[in-house]
Amino acid sequence: MPGFPKLQPSYDLVVVGGGHAGLQAGLKAALLEYSAAIIDRGPKYSRSYYAPKMDNIPGFPAGISGHQLLDLQIQAVRAVDRLTGYFTPAQAEKVARVPEGYEVTFDWLKQTHVVRGRALVLAMGVVDRIPEVGGKIEPIFPWANQALVDFCILCDGHELEGKTVGVIGHDAFAARTALDVEHFHPTSVALLTHGRPAFDGLPPAEAEALRGELAGHSIPILEGEMAGFDELREKRFGVRFSDGSHASFDRGFSALGWWEMHQAFPRGLGCRFDPDGYVVTDEDCRALDAATGAPIPGLYCVGDQRNGWNQIPEAWATAERAVIHAYAEYL
Repeated sequence: MPGFPKLQPSYDLVVVGGGHAGLQAGLKAALLEYSAAIIDRGPKYSRSYYAPKMDNIPGFPAGISGHQLLDLQIQAVRAVDRLTGYFTPAQAEKVARVPEGYEVTFDWLKQTHVVRGRALVLAMGVVDRIPEVGGKIEPIFPWANQALVDFCILCDGHELEGKTVGVIGHDAFAARTALDVEHFHPTSVALLTHGRPAFDGLPPAEAEALRGELAGHSIPILEGEMAGFDELREKRFGVRFSDGSHASFDRGFSALGWWEMHQAFPRGLGCRFDPDGYVVTDEDCRALDAATGAPIPGLYCVGDQRNGWNQIPEAWATAERAVIHAYAEYL
């Protein structure tokens, strides 16, 4: 069991977030002989932590779980602890521009700490919205943890061939996700609106067009409220509806979007956002100023929190680009 790292008052880089992108940023900093502090709530807050198997990770042809991959990245960071401190479980509470760069206030070991960095890397990711049953998100966890409910079509769409799929959601995004699932040759797809009227709030013409497109692909809309799930032992996604009816699928797919995009810190630092709520960066992952569109000096945003594709190899690439830019052009 490694000991606690010693917190220095200042570093070359401070990284807020310890998922795949944040860990890679901290590792890359040390490899380039820069000091870094990673402020991380803990691996269980990473989107991939509960993913039982991921097939799109280079170097793992048989796949690897999100938990295992995070463990390997943490080991790599701990191996460079001469330069990179990994502080967890820690909760960042405030970030601010200061004359020397950036200041981060965070809670760690039941105490409040302040650390400064010449540059700041935001790597807080995003949080999936989980289907609620009876006001709770826990009922679906066993099915998600056994990969019977998916959240990312780019990660798991290839596993849907020949399967019956229930897509959860009621809005245009959910409908388009159901249509996207068709690309992977499932046996059938259904849209589960969980008691919400399909396309509620959309302009009538747009709603009618979506209904027509779904009908053209033989995708039914099931508007019953989900009351619970079953068939876990049979490795199926069974859905019980509040009216007593039941539907059974090989896989479920959540298309509810994001519950949290961690916008508070970048908004407070003046960052620009795209229409979907992601931080806008340039190709070196420098956050752009909301007013001028120019890069904000010393401020980087990497991983799922920035505009781009939500994929782990992409998260690593953004971390690499950010730290290399800081090495070559800023620090």
